[in-house]
Amino acid sequence: MMPPQQENAMAAARIPAPSRPENVADVHADPAECGRVVQSEGGVVVFDPCPQSAPAPPVAPEIQLQRGTNGFSILHITLQPMTLKFEDVGYSINSTVHREGTCCGCLGGSAPKPARNILNGVSGMVKPGEIMAMLGPSGCGKTTLLTALGGRLPGKVTGSVTYNGRPFSGAVKRRTGFVTQDDVLYPHLTVLETLAYAAMLRLPTTLSRREKLDQAESVVLELGLTRCRNSVVGGPLLRGISGGERKRVSIGQEMLVNPSLLLLDEPTSGLDSTTAQRIVTTLRGLAGAGRTVVTTIHQPSSRLYKMFDKVVVLSEGTPIYSGAAAAALDYFESIGFAPGVSVNPADFLLDLANGVAPDAQEGHQHVRPDASDQNSLKQSLILSFKRNLYNGLKTEIRQNRLETTSSRPGKASSNGSEKLHWGTSWWNQFKVLFCRGLKERRHESFSGLRIFQVISVAILAGLLWWQSDPSHIQDQVGLLFFFSIFWGFFPLFNAIFTFPQERLMLIKERSSGMYCLSSYYFARMVGDLPMELVLPIIFTVITYWMGGLKATATNFFLTLLVILYNVLVSQGLGLALGAILMDVKQATTLASVTMLTFLLAGGYYIQHIPPFIAWMKYISFSYYCYKLLLGVQYSEQDYYECGPGFSCQVLDYPSIKHMELGNKGYDVAVLTLMLIGYRLLAYVALRMGQPK
Repeated sequence: MMPPQQENAMAAARIPAPSRPENVADVHADPAECGRVVQSEGGVVVFDPCPQSAPAPPVAPEIQLQRGTNGFSILHITLQPMTLKFEDVGYSINSTVHREGTCCGCLGGSAPKPARNILNGVSGMVKPGEIMAMLGPSGCGKTTLLTALGGRLPGKVTGSVTYNGRPFSGAVKRRTGFVTQDDVLYPHLTVLETLAYAAMLRLPTTLSRREKLDQAESVVLELGLTRCRNSVVGGPLLRGISGGERKRVSIGQEMLVNPSLLLLDEPTSGLDSTTAQRIVTTLRGLAGAGRTVVTTIHQPSSRLYKMFDKVVVLSEGTPIYSGAAAAALDYFESIGFAPGVSVNPADFLLDLANGVAPDAQEGHQHVRPDASDQNSLKQSLILSFKRNLYNGLKTEIRQNRLETTSSRPGKASSNGSEKLHWGTSWWNQFKVLFCRGLKERRHESFSGLRIFQVISVAILAGLLWWQSDPSHIQDQVGLLFFFSIFWGFFPLFNAIFTFPQERLMLIKERSSGMYCLSSYYFARMVGDLPMELVLPIIFTVITYWMGGLKATATNFFLTLLVILYNVLVSQGLGLALGAILMDVKQATTLASVTMLTFLLAGGYYIQHIPPFIAWMKYISFSYYCYKLLLGVQYSEQDYYECGPGFSCQVLDYPSIKHMELGNKGYDVAVLTLMLIGYRLLAYVALRMGQPK
């Protein structure tokens, strides 16, 4: 049994949607004065359009939402409508081909290959209130076209793509939602936390914190995520919510900001038919409120196809149809390809895109064994499109452009200077990212395996050096060198994974304009401090006192400070290597070679380094850390028994004397330079490799 409110809402969704006006792009509203949410009988929340001089688009029944406990709807704000037009969009990539007789090109056998056309002359237009679906077989260029329309495609895109008659800009990015095919989410955050943090970052400062959280709650309710709202999202190594629920969370992150233009790549991929129907019904509701929706979709059912206003059918990157979804079958029938009576329109279009013609008598499909026949059919469909639809489509696009320009005089120049502004201030971005990072990474930093690793090594080292005799000076020197090496390797290899693992998330969120790179970077650096420094403190407390080093508070705390400083420098090097290479395997290999070099040049294993290679120790942070540990532990007042009845000064011990412990300030200054330099290098590498 469903509650009466939900039954009413679902019943309303089954009512056929009324026809929408042909163009709702001229509807403008002031969110501060209108766009109310009212409650009708039965507990159904309905969007109340603004009173306008021009007629507002009628609200389709699909936009009716079940009222949440907070009485807040994500559809209560009317955004500026956006008309998307694209003409003759083309995109190609350059690749290489290996010459015969070479081992995979390893001997310089690669030669340039002609550019491969991914998109070739794709045109179309979608207005506010409409859903455009891109159909076609795998590899036909649907995702590439969608990425180009979202302004996220690297390289040069030929043709023209305009948004309300203007090119892509920061202001357009802020009003565009982009849902990728792969769900990029933090695994340890719950569904509600994921949406809440996105709301805190993306929603404007005019909304209070409570209103932003209400927005997240509203998305949870509308997308049917109430049952799993407090469940972790999960990932490859952590069990969480289902694949369909993950997809809805990804869509919900973009729905939070009520985008004027919503682009979705395969939103129904991996979902059952009922869930897919619900997702597309939600998109239908968003479009009915004056938004522009463009989506790629794989093998939609006939029920889903009927919800689309326009379709673009691609065959090997070239369009064979672009226009109204309801007129597609009539068009192909007019050129001699009549579908069967009960055929799914989407199946019929995909067969044609693959070069498979229908059986005119029975309506069944048969595949011609000769591939040349399929290619000839594709070429025939492409020529028919150019002959019958292309000119009319371009005329419609250009006519709409003239109408848009004449109806809004002077607006292009004012909007042309719009700059990208963040949803919230730098300080709020920092705070939200800091809190989110602590919640997400505490499970990894304080995992049982990592804690066991550190504590077990600490106890083992303490037992091996158990209360070492000060007269055994070489043993104590070895313990101090072990400190510098262990807390050089451990943080370095942990930090290498930081940016490569978060690369996809960083690209996704930065492309959406959620925050500036500097706020993310500083939040990451500060958030890592408590998690990266706790384990070294525990390690030092255990090993220092078990190892029999100087049992004074001053020596202990100075030793601890040197180790923590070494951890920060080592972590900075790992972050820099990971940010530069963005590949875990390559970065790990380079880090291994680097640390082995620092280990050998650290001054413990060899005292007489040949002059031509002696410079290597001066770039080793382990060398400076080792010197500081020796300088903290020993002074001119320390002696050891160097023979029967003889005492010698510790600083004259050969392995200590050659380290030249005199100038501690210089060593600290060099480590400070490395600390700042490595982290600055990591930031610059991120800045160069991320979207702006």
